[in-house]
Amino acid sequence: MKVKEVADLTGVSVRTLHHYDDIGLLVPDEVTEAGYRVYSDENLTTLQQILFFREVGFPLKKIKELLDSPSFNRLEAFELQRDMLLSKRRQLDVMIKTIEKTLQSERGEMTMTNEEKFKGFDFSSNPYEQEARERWGDEAVDKANKNVAQFGEKEQQEMNRIYSNLAALRGTDPASSEAQAAIADWYAFLNKIAHYSPEAFAGLGEMYVADERFTKNIDQFGEGLAVFMRDAMKAYADKN
Repeated sequence: MKVKEVADLTGVSVRTLHHYDDIGLLVPDEVTEAGYRVYSDENLTTLQQILFFREVGFPLKKIKELLDSPSFNRLEAFELQRDMLLSKRRQLDVMIKTIEKTLQSERGEMTMTNEEKFKGFDFSSNPYEQEARERWGDEAVDKANKNVAQFGEKEQQEMNRIYSNLAALRGTDPASSEAQAAIADWYAFLNKIAHYSPEAFAGLGEMYVADERFTKNIDQFGEGLAVFMRDAMKAYADKN
């Protein structure tokens, strides 16, 4: 297929396909004497995989690194992408229910608890995928994504409960026994997703404050919660 035909088939612009070729991400199997790019079925399968990676939040640079790696396994990558998309769908289903309840609450048809207001917000998903991979490596993050894909409403409720408990304590000493018991719950929850050493746990807490995206999302449960969690996580790591 020529580049215009690929663009019409996939919805990816000709300009984007040219860019993918220029950076070596998707090089067509043939270029005619007239300079026309010709894409094979193999090229199209690679493009599909690239688009799946884009859909779950991977930057182009990382996608190229993965595709160029001698250890890259296409089937395993598709399985991972499926798991990540299933996780995203489950999260969106919960968030749709949350916003439907919010609409009912705004109309005066029901009253929502504070915990219900935050059902579906997932702070472990892809906005921070690249940072996580750079910090802890692909293997740990891939394992985390597979575990998260198995999470259901029960796990979402547990995560919200922990955030709410910590938010209620944010005016106390982060090193206090009560605060440390609450942050220990968060440590145990995270270790259901992947293995975090105490040092990695403290490093994650630093990211909660250093990255405004973390701060903004976490502070939805209460202003200053990200800073409180960082301090409590550091204190927990120092003691353990």
